[in-house]
Amino acid sequence: MFSQIKKYCDDLSDEFDSISMERKALLRKIASYIISKKNAGKPINMVYICTHNSRRSHFGQIWAQVAAHYFNIKNVNTFSGGTEATAFNINAINAVERIGFDVKKINNDVNSIYHISYDEIERPIVCFSKVYNDPENPKSEFAAIMTCSDAEENCPFIPGVELRIGTTYDDPKAFDNTPLQDVKYDERSKQIALETLYAFSLIN
Repeated sequence: MFSQIKKYCDDLSDEFDSISMERKALLRKIASYIISKKNAGKPINMVYICTHNSRRSHFGQIWAQVAAHYFNIKNVNTFSGGTEATAFNINAINAVERIGFDVKKINNDVNSIYHISYDEIERPIVCFSKVYNDPENPKSEFAAIMTCSDAEENCPFIPGVELRIGTTYDDPKAFDNTPLQDVKYDERSKQIALETLYAFSLIN
């Protein structure tokens, strides 16, 4: 793992006490799902869902893959999706770059594909905006983690899901083009990283 990202994870691992008991109860449900799949020797597929699949759901996808690697949980595959497709937001991309991720833009479409690397050996995380039932995402035996309330309300039924859980987060989009823009994107990425690392810390 890139040293800057490992240190970031190390530092966050010392902050688990800052997570509320209410949030920890939600995160334990995610951990229980991962444990059940791990014990059954099955792939652990996790789809992070937000309305536009542009910010919070990508943070979730990225941090879940990193957390699995950090805690050496094998066979974890992370994805993201939305109720509509837009694009991976540049402010969210900049936020993960500031943490130390290597971001490579693969094409120049309106909805571009990005490879997000966190380790010298592991394959990069593939990020682009898509609907939650895109062909790139699993069709059965997966957990759906709803990262925004709009997606939770507007996705009344997700075929093939084994666990559906809402861990909603405030949208940093509210601060686009303001002096607080970068601070709020960093803050949201950190919150999602912290809670995702906590969930994976419970596996072993």
